[in-house]
Amino acid sequence: MKIEVMDTTLRDGEQTTGVSFNEEEKLAMAGLLIEEVKVDRIEVASARVSDGEFAAVKRITEWAKKRNCLEKIEVLGFVDGDISLKWIHDAGAKVINLLTKGSLKHVQGQLHKTPEEHMADVQKLVKTAGKMDMLVNVYLEDWSNGMISSPEYVYFVIGELQKMNVKRIMLPDTLGVLNPDQTFQFCTDMVTRFPDVHFDFHAHNDYDMAVANVFSSLKTGIKGIHTTVNGLGERAGNAPLASVIGILNDHLKLENKLNESNITKVSKVVEQLSGLRIPENQPITGYNVFTQCSGIHADGDSKDNLYFNNLMPERFGRNRKYALGKTSGKANIKKNLEELGIELDAEAMKKVTQRVIALGDRKEMVTIEDLPFIISDVLKSSSVKDAIKIRNYNLSLAHDLRPLASISLEINGKRYDETAVGDGQYDAFMKALWRIYNKLKKVHPVLVDYWVSIPPGGKTDALVETMITWDYKGVEIKSRGLSADQTEAAIEATIKVLNVIEEGTLTRQADWKEKMAK
Repeated sequence: MKIEVMDTTLRDGEQTTGVSFNEEEKLAMAGLLIEEVKVDRIEVASARVSDGEFAAVKRITEWAKKRNCLEKIEVLGFVDGDISLKWIHDAGAKVINLLTKGSLKHVQGQLHKTPEEHMADVQKLVKTAGKMDMLVNVYLEDWSNGMISSPEYVYFVIGELQKMNVKRIMLPDTLGVLNPDQTFQFCTDMVTRFPDVHFDFHAHNDYDMAVANVFSSLKTGIKGIHTTVNGLGERAGNAPLASVIGILNDHLKLENKLNESNITKVSKVVEQLSGLRIPENQPITGYNVFTQCSGIHADGDSKDNLYFNNLMPERFGRNRKYALGKTSGKANIKKNLEELGIELDAEAMKKVTQRVIALGDRKEMVTIEDLPFIISDVLKSSSVKDAIKIRNYNLSLAHDLRPLASISLEINGKRYDETAVGDGQYDAFMKALWRIYNKLKKVHPVLVDYWVSIPPGGKTDALVETMITWDYKGVEIKSRGLSADQTEAAIEATIKVLNVIEEGTLTRQADWKEKMAK
């Protein structure tokens, strides 16, 4: 049985506190989800929300119509006569996900109607949709509580919906109250009583059981699952798309159309557009989830991949990494040195390992880019030459004037001076720096991400750690700087990465990755 995956990042995910996507962002994400990740359907908006929402849906439906996939675009609508239907129709969409009441409490307490009256209203709307050549899926809002407190009402509603021209019935755990046992019981009840109905399951994560509930629902014969990228959603969010991919492909081995190799790409895009960072330990997409910290794990991987599981990072466009810190052993460091193309003898390896562990004991972060500097410091060798130095710089900031940076840079003993203005002090510094590089026709890295960490407590003299992610010829590199001033920390991180590039370790890293890929 092929499982349908409907992603609702653009509708339910946008209900995350503080998250709002504009027209262009919604169109971009819709394209990524359908063309890159290959989800079966996407829910892109709620009817009647705003003029901006209408414009966004119209852009998406125009795009989808050109690609002959308009039926994959769905919009949430309401039992409001034909108001939602007209809104959705005018926006160019052909599928309405109709929000009906899935519990007796909601019908009586919110609508003040009988079940029969509610179904009569739904039937009128479904008939109107048919005349407008629109498809209807139905949400049973609060279905989970309906199954707990009023199952006979749920059976009645589904029985009535079966008589109508409804394509799918969608079962939401609206308040995230279910556990996996209840999910299995209730979904089994649905598919057993109504074997001819296409049911979708829609999980929320209030008790941190959304993914487990998806797993239980799929074991019952449920035909569709709803997800959001990075688990976005109201309150504690929804079931993350990446985690659902893992369940479908590895645990249940259910047929689906998803392209798992692009999940990291879309996750990073949604991270940027939503402004909500992916937790570093988020399964599959988190920065650290393919990083081994323990030295014994790295040793086992070297000997026979002893600490690998089926979630191989290459499946998701990722690479395995080996952390450097107080739990590091020689195997971790050796793995990182292999990536840099550096070889050390046994005595040198012992000294470097001791230094990495000591840094980790002080809770200092050690990255692969730090290794050449550690080697140089520990062994007093020329592994890394301080080829690029900042002789001095002057940064000025004045009210109603753009920040100005004047810098004096030394590259292999020769001095270069430059001045530039920017949108901030660091931006001005970088513009002056790249002017020097451009004059010398030197390739420079591209800044991908900029992260500032300040210890809690509100002290004005607190140290600032700046972590910058760069892309240099397809190789991702992170460098950090530590200072009482944020701009100085960023400059320190920048000079560090330039020296690594100048020394040539990044070029060897790119060559090593290409060799391993072959």
